[in-house]
Amino acid sequence: MNIKEQLAIPRQRPRELNPAERIDNFDEVSKGFTEETALLEAQRCLQCRKPLCVMGCPIGNDIPRFIDQLRQGKFEEAYWTIRETSSMPSVCGRVCPQEFQCEGACIRNKKDAPVAIGLLERFLADWMIINGKNLSPRCAPKNGVKVAIIGSGPAGITVAHSLAHRGYSCTIFESLPVFGGMLSVGIPNYRLPRNIIGAELYALQQCGVNVKTGITVGRDLTLSELRQQGFAAVFLGIGAYESRRLGLEGELETKGIFSGVDYLGQMLTGREIALGDRVVVIGGGNVAIDVARVALRSGWKEVTIVYRRTREEMPASMVEIAHVEEEGVRLVFLAAPVRILREDGQVTGVECQRMEPGEPDRTGRRLPVPVEGSNFVLQADALIAAVGQKVIPVLDETVPVAITPRGTYVVDPITLQTNVEWIFAGGDTVLGPQTVAKAVCQGLDAAESMHRYMQGLF
Repeated sequence: MNIKEQLAIPRQRPRELNPAERIDNFDEVSKGFTEETALLEAQRCLQCRKPLCVMGCPIGNDIPRFIDQLRQGKFEEAYWTIRETSSMPSVCGRVCPQEFQCEGACIRNKKDAPVAIGLLERFLADWMIINGKNLSPRCAPKNGVKVAIIGSGPAGITVAHSLAHRGYSCTIFESLPVFGGMLSVGIPNYRLPRNIIGAELYALQQCGVNVKTGITVGRDLTLSELRQQGFAAVFLGIGAYESRRLGLEGELETKGIFSGVDYLGQMLTGREIALGDRVVVIGGGNVAIDVARVALRSGWKEVTIVYRRTREEMPASMVEIAHVEEEGVRLVFLAAPVRILREDGQVTGVECQRMEPGEPDRTGRRLPVPVEGSNFVLQADALIAAVGQKVIPVLDETVPVAITPRGTYVVDPITLQTNVEWIFAGGDTVLGPQTVAKAVCQGLDAAESMHRYMQGLF
């Protein structure tokens, strides 16, 4: 096939549940590519001599090589090409914001639509699972060295996977009652089915990784106690679980006001929250979108998202924005909450103010500027703030691990080693809230550094 023929192929669309069918359940919305559409989409890749897609991938996946193998029908070989750099393609292929990373850098993005790299990655991972293929490299013989990993999110899973396959005896300590960290309590099933997270857990257990849930290090177990138990190194990958507040008067004492992360955590672990018919969600990221879509699936009749910038500036995935609109959520742009309305201690609504785009900030996005005299009221039985998360470090006075003013750990930018030589940190707990791919990347870097430290190489 020549380049002209490749350019003529339109971007393939995955199979999806229709909106009327999906809002009553938590079934996965996107069913991914069939083998036929995957092979056709793979033909769209131009195999660039200078693959910008690789540069756009935080992990550095060899995207042209795995796509070339895929279009030759070498599915298992293509999967293992991805696994050379990524510990969890089945997850990254589903939840990474590819439009801002690999696909955003794709040369085809300049004139038409980028190659659907994420969907091709997902197709390969799903093909491996469906066909009962082994998802992990062969485990190395145990070397007798113990490693503790705090947190079972993407960074922690990656560290455990990498070190276990080098022969280290890894134990993951997770404060939540379920494995997976934010993958399990922050991403709904319709985006990331639990059998996919289960496959990651099974792969770790097959290599001897021990997972202990419901244990909070710093409360139930100290870092110094881990050291005394013979753990040669510790990785801190606790994520960013603490929600940021709106900063409005009465926010803390008013009933019916929740944080996005807390709401998702409760709903996705089986604790139903019945709050009425109308909910207003504040925010523009994937958490805000997920809160709104979970609310719909839980029976709320009227769901509204309020975002202070434009639709084009929303940090949420474009696919998720399209899905939430298809499902009937009302999106109010260029508006921000200024006052909580309440009656007898219960929220009844929120007063908002219109915004207009101002001068760009340091990230390049335009700052929202309030429009005088533009206030309006949205009635609500519940108000959920999804305006970002922050890191709450391990509270452990027995080992003074240095932290920054914003609560993230101070680490060497190359080795990810903290000021305590046997403790390393990575993922959101160092970067602040970021993507799964960036957490995986830091997990790989930390695992390499921990290996070198435990082998006396630095």
